[in-house]
Amino acid sequence: MVFLTASGICIKLSIMKHLAQTLKALSDPIRLRIILLLQAEGELCVCDLIAVLKLPQSTVSRHLAYLKRSCWVDIRRQGLWMYYKLSQESCDLCTEMLLTLKQHAGNLPEAIADRQELTAFLATKNEPSCP
Repeated sequence: MVFLTASGICIKLSIMKHLAQTLKALSDPIRLRIILLLQAEGELCVCDLIAVLKLPQSTVSRHLAYLKRSCWVDIRRQGLWMYYKLSQESCDLCTEMLLTLKQHAGNLPEAIADRQELTAFLATKNEPSCP
């Protein structure tokens, strides 16, 4: 029988909490779409995601903040613009989940439509409101 110290229990609980938050981040369709877009493109500005998702900036930013807190995305600032990409320091679970998403969710009709919308938007993206 193994007895855990108080600090051992805290470590176990924080790992469990991280696991729950990591999985919960993917439970929202908007966040899942964002992950799939970042997986397909690499790095995107908030304005790119707004154009594809057809959602207000506040909604997209709220979901990106959740993904950031859940260790799914990294942020890079360039001047006034914030760019998001999948985290380079993902845990093993995230890395495996991304592979699974690519295999099973990447070809869903919604994911294909989002990528086509992104391609069309990026082809015309030279407006002053977006970098």
